[in-house]
Amino acid sequence: MTKRVAVITGGASGIGRETCLQFARKGDRVVVADFNEAAGRETVEMIEAEGGEAIFIQVDVSKQESVNALVDQAVQAYGRIDVMFNNAGIGGAGPVLSQNMDLYHRTIAVNQHGVAYGIMAAGNKMKELGIRGVIINTASVFGFLASPGTFAYHATKGAVIMMSKSAALELAPHGIRVVAVAPGAVDTPIIQGYKDAGMIDSMRQKVMGGELTKPETVAKSVYLVSLDEAEAINGSVVMVDQGYASFK
Repeated sequence: MTKRVAVITGGASGIGRETCLQFARKGDRVVVADFNEAAGRETVEMIEAEGGEAIFIQVDVSKQESVNALVDQAVQAYGRIDVMFNNAGIGGAGPVLSQNMDLYHRTIAVNQHGVAYGIMAAGNKMKELGIRGVIINTASVFGFLASPGTFAYHATKGAVIMMSKSAALELAPHGIRVVAVAPGAVDTPIIQGYKDAGMIDSMRQKVMGGELTKPETVAKSVYLVSLDEAEAINGSVVMVDQGYASFK
């Protein structure tokens, strides 16, 4: 069988890094994409140390030309693209009445526009190559639930949910699936602000089982969604939140 090629943005840390490792361990070729070159190349080294195959491509997902170049370079390197995981993201910009507007626009550019560019670039390339691929986008429970101080982040994750549904509808005739995954309280660098504020214990209480979700747990779910056996999962939001959004 031809090895699949998975392009994963935000692959330098957190959920992205663990997803790169998960796909590589299952035998897929991985394109680690991130703005942070040093940490991204470290992910590649981790994969290669385990006998996997990966390359690093630097990307700024807030710029469409950079995302287009990422997909083009991935196909130049490996000849195809089967999975696009639009995962790169940053935190919010504070309370609604005291927004840091530079950070607000940056959050929208990375979390929302970056996903849109990834859907377009990967969708066009898969269509061009005749590949029945899958595009997976990182949403969040915060696309459904409100939390203080994360106005811009909420906006972007709600957008990711609807972009995934809309793109799935339009790409289905080409055999391309589009799915969103919605993590909950995941122990990654993006929640450092909550740790600094002493809010981690309260976050744990909102998760079934009382512990923050590990990034590798989310990565396993992303991999499962990518498989042909999950072909009926399309235009859906897969909750990978360990019950975060199911009780309060």
